[in-house]
Amino acid sequence: EDMRHKKQEELLLVMLNGRNRRIGETVVSKGTVNGSLVSPREIFLEALSARAVQLVLLHNHPSGDPHPSREDLNVTRRVAEAGALLGIHLTDHIIIGEHTYMSFREKNYL
Repeated sequence: EDMRHKKQEELLLVMLNGRNRRIGETVVSKGTVNGSLVSPREIFLEALSARAVQLVLLHNHPSGDPHPSREDLNVTRRVAEAGALLGIHLTDHIIIGEHTYMSFREKNYL
C-alpha cells in the first residue's frame, strides 16, 4: 500500500530464509518517475550478507500501470539466472500499480 503512492520508482528486496520467513528487507534502488537502475550485484550483496535463501522483488510504477517494461523483464531474468548460480531462488517479482499489481510468478514469467 505504501509503495503505490510513491512519486518515484523504488525497488524493495525482501529476503527469506529456508522456511519462507522474512529475515530482512531493504530498498536497493530509487529511480525516477518512469525508471529505476538496479544491479543484480547490489541485490545479491544484500542477500548474501543476510544469508537469504529466497528473494522477492517489489517495485512500484508511479503511472499506476503494473505491466512490466522490457527492462523489468530483463532485470528479472538476470536476477533469476544469477540466483540460480548462487543457490538463492527468486520467488517472485511484484509490480505495484494503482489498486492493482502484477506478479511474475502468477503470470508464469518465473
